[in-house]
Amino acid sequence: MTTSWSRSYCQEITASPEKVWAVLADVSTWKEWNAGVEAIEIEGAFASGVWFSMVLPDNEVFRSQLIDVSVPLHFVDATWIGETVVRVTHSIEPLPMDRCRVTFTANAEGPEAQDIGDGASADFPEVLVSLAMYVEKR
Repeated sequence: MTTSWSRSYCQEITASPEKVWAVLADVSTWKEWNAGVEAIEIEGAFASGVWFSMVLPDNEVFRSQLIDVSVPLHFVDATWIGETVVRVTHSIEPLPMDRCRVTFTANAEGPEAQDIGDGASADFPEVLVSLAMYVEKR
C-alpha cells in the first residue's frame, strides 16, 4: 500500500535570494552549515537531472537526483529509500528589505512514507537555522 506524507519548515534570512541560492547551489558548502552532511559529491553542474551522493555522519550514503532546478527560486531533489521516494523542495521567497524566506518541504510516497519522511526531515529546523547563520555571516 502506498501512502503519502508531507511536512514543511521555513526560516527567514537576512540576505537576498541570490546570496542564499549561491550557498544552496554550491554543494561543497553543505557540510559547513548542515550537521547531517559529512561529505557530498555532485556528478556535474547544479542542474535538473544531475545526481549527487551524500554521506551522513554515520557513513550511510544516499544517492539523490536534482529533478527540478529553477535559479534562484527553488530546487527539488528526489531520493529513493527502498520502495519509498522522498522529494524535498528547497524554495526561496523574496521579502522586503533584502530578506527572504527559505522553505524546505519534504514529500514522501511509498509504503514507509511517514517513517522515512519523519526521519529525512527531522533536522530541517536546525538545518535552516544553521543555513541562516552561515549565509548572514558571508
